[in-house]
Amino acid sequence: MYAILDIETTGGQFNEEGITEIAIYKFDGHEIVDQFISLVNPEKPIQPFVVNLTGINNAMLRSAPKFFEVAKRIIEMTEGCILVAHNSSFDYRILRTEFSRLGYDFEKETLCTVELSKKLIPDQLSYSLGKLVRALGIPVTDRHRASGDAMATVKLFKMLLSKDVEKDILKSLIKTEVKSGLTPKLLDIVEQLPTKTGVYYIHNENGDLIYIGKSKNIKKRVNQHFSGTSTKCIKIQLEVFAVTCEETGSELIGLLKESEEIKINKPKYNRAQRKSIFQWALYTEKDANGYLNLKLLKADGRKKEITAFASLQEGKNALFRITSEYQLCQKYTGLYASQKECFQYKIKECDGACIGKISSEIYNERVEIFIDKNQFENDNMVIIDRGRSLQERTAILIENGIYKGYCFYDLNYQINNIEILKNIIIPMQNNRDTRNIIHGYLRRNKVMKIVKF
Repeated sequence: MYAILDIETTGGQFNEEGITEIAIYKFDGHEIVDQFISLVNPEKPIQPFVVNLTGINNAMLRSAPKFFEVAKRIIEMTEGCILVAHNSSFDYRILRTEFSRLGYDFEKETLCTVELSKKLIPDQLSYSLGKLVRALGIPVTDRHRASGDAMATVKLFKMLLSKDVEKDILKSLIKTEVKSGLTPKLLDIVEQLPTKTGVYYIHNENGDLIYIGKSKNIKKRVNQHFSGTSTKCIKIQLEVFAVTCEETGSELIGLLKESEEIKINKPKYNRAQRKSIFQWALYTEKDANGYLNLKLLKADGRKKEITAFASLQEGKNALFRITSEYQLCQKYTGLYASQKECFQYKIKECDGACIGKISSEIYNERVEIFIDKNQFENDNMVIIDRGRSLQERTAILIENGIYKGYCFYDLNYQINNIEILKNIIIPMQNNRDTRNIIHGYLRRNKVMKIVKF
């Protein structure tokens, strides 16, 4: 749990500043669950330049509560939370100073979104809050007021959590939980998980990842691990200390993240998925008469494949759909071998290439259309799908045929401006599995839109 905050002060000499406004949003990693926003009477005058910057003046604060009157609420809001702020050392110092004046030792774990942004979104022209959120297409209102700046920090932190491929932020949270010495029961872990689409991470007591998975219903899937009787399930049950998750909204992004992060983190109970999960592939080969044959064979990295499948049966099922959709002959897809007039031709599902009714040139054109549709070697496009909420969308960027990554966005101008899109994209690896995951998903499912540029 995170307490994301922003503080406005009177200005003045170091450690003599007073708080004029504070905003805290309690954030569970997915949404805001509580908030506290208040002006504060600092019992000292505000510096003129601060009045010009924030619009908060001395008259506005005369009837505002003093710090000791809001201190209890601040403690309640931050209890059990990691403090998050843009330049957290400043906000944390101000809070500690105010509490020390009351004789209270205020100590918390902190995360700084300036430092996180420099690590996760490098090469920005500026890391000031205003310029950074503008470059990332994050809307901000009430700039230089605590509520507006804290809300902008919430949106920025949400994006940073998504970009945290190495899970440094989540690992720091797990380590904090370990220090508390509380070992949650399996049921308690499951109860805290969402019933939404996303990727889940199972950690041991040291915070190490031991299993990564993807599901349309995270809670249901983790519960299956905890109630399963297989050797792997029992081992996970014995070692699990905590489960974290990341909602993706889109199942396609969930599949891509699961595949990449298993290969990066190599959890010990994901051994089968560390290598390619696509063991069968579709290839083309011209026969003696010039017809392009589609062949379903064991995947061979030395050959150029059209697309690939996790199992032989999945490949055969796809071939049956392909022959119907593109009116291809079963003879040339390995599904029918007889030289006699085929049943497929009799029921008018193909135009007779298999018995010489049309030329290889005409037939091969349809095969090429199928190949082009299943490969995006030189394409520049964005695949748009549903997001984690009704207002949000996800975007997957493919540039010059190479998968670049994904992002979440709320506003159309973020997706229509390619430079903003590139700034908010969460980079991911482009590998053979990535391409086949996208191919397979688009083959089986409808996405909201595909935009080419």
